[in-house]
Amino acid sequence: MKFRNVSAVVLAATAALSMAACSGSSSGTSSGGSDGKSFEFWSFTGINAKGSAEEYKKIKPDVQIKLTEVGNAQETAQALTTALAGGKVPDLVLIQGDDLPKFVQQPQNFVDLRTMGADKIKGDYLDWVISQSTTKDGAIIGIPTDVGGMAIAYRTDLFKKAGLPTDREEVSKLWPTWDAFIETGKKYTAATGKAFIDNAGGSIYSQVVNQGQEKYYDPAGNLVYEQSPQVKTAFDQALKAVAAGITAKQSTFTEGWSAAMKRGDFAAIAAPVWLLGSIRDNAPDTKGKWDIATIPGGSGNWGGSFLAIPKGAKNPKAAWDYIAATQSPQGQLDHFSQARSLPSTPSVYQDPKLTSAKDEFFSGAPIGTIYTNSLLGLKPFLIGPDSTTIGTEFTNAITNVEQGKGDPAKAWDAAVTNIKTAIGG
Repeated sequence: MKFRNVSAVVLAATAALSMAACSGSSSGTSSGGSDGKSFEFWSFTGINAKGSAEEYKKIKPDVQIKLTEVGNAQETAQALTTALAGGKVPDLVLIQGDDLPKFVQQPQNFVDLRTMGADKIKGDYLDWVISQSTTKDGAIIGIPTDVGGMAIAYRTDLFKKAGLPTDREEVSKLWPTWDAFIETGKKYTAATGKAFIDNAGGSIYSQVVNQGQEKYYDPAGNLVYEQSPQVKTAFDQALKAVAAGITAKQSTFTEGWSAAMKRGDFAAIAAPVWLLGSIRDNAPDTKGKWDIATIPGGSGNWGGSFLAIPKGAKNPKAAWDYIAATQSPQGQLDHFSQARSLPSTPSVYQDPKLTSAKDEFFSGAPIGTIYTNSLLGLKPFLIGPDSTTIGTEFTNAITNVEQGKGDPAKAWDAAVTNIKTAIGG
């Protein structure tokens, strides 16, 4: 969802918004009036919002939820922007973390959740996560639903054919650093003649750039993407992977990416916890052939979302009741068991339901432990209003080189020029 053409995103979002306004739910859900027992919920696809809504209805059978899965995360954010401008908004909306800052800058468009009780529960969440939805004046416009711990998913059968170890502990030792990861890729490609990873933008750049203490903005909110050592390191590492010839050149979430995954055209993929579902869905016949190893560098976070209530919501109380129930520490733990959405509530990180969680699709990998460990000791960076746009342009520049359309020596300058054009500075 971070690699779509911007104009396509806008068109799709507008179409999705029109359908939502005309036909209501796109997900087979129920609807109801403004009676305090019903609410309209906009989510994005791929995170099993329908399952969460159905679980909530088991404890609140009299509540009617009108759920619309608008599109991907960016499309949902664009639809929300359009709705806020037009005045017809849902009662509840899911916002991806990278899209949240521009909405935090417009707190007048949202209910300050402290008025609903958020001030009493904000301590339940990771400090650096709840701070993302908190304004300078202390208003809280969103409650975090999850975080995006990092790891590497790899095909044990393909590793074995290449003469590489397959045990997850041994595999993790292959790549303490990203340079070592790329060297492992060279060995795999030399032994098999096939690509090692899907692409350099998603499996290298987007991982490395999310492992530092400063990304596109400094702590004061100033743009520093041109001077950020972490950004330049991530960019150079991605180009190094391209030059090494270890990528399948398949952009994430495209049809080609899905088909290549099914065929085993690549053996490893950087897999934040939210990507595991895409692997299951796109390559169901590979169950048991995957395992999960530690991310090079050991820690990092990419992703996470928030639930917010627009100021014009007709049923804010019903929406808040849903947030309070589903995003409590226990609620997030239950959702992890159902949808593998990593909790943003650290009090459950030692809960046996999390620590003992294993995923049979990934050879019984202890995903609860692997992904929560990737968050330990993490020193988060500031996400700003243009973080999504900046990241997209850097990724596009890497993809152009990967596809043979760009000069690696000029790629950085091209990306910076495009960013300045896109964000107006």
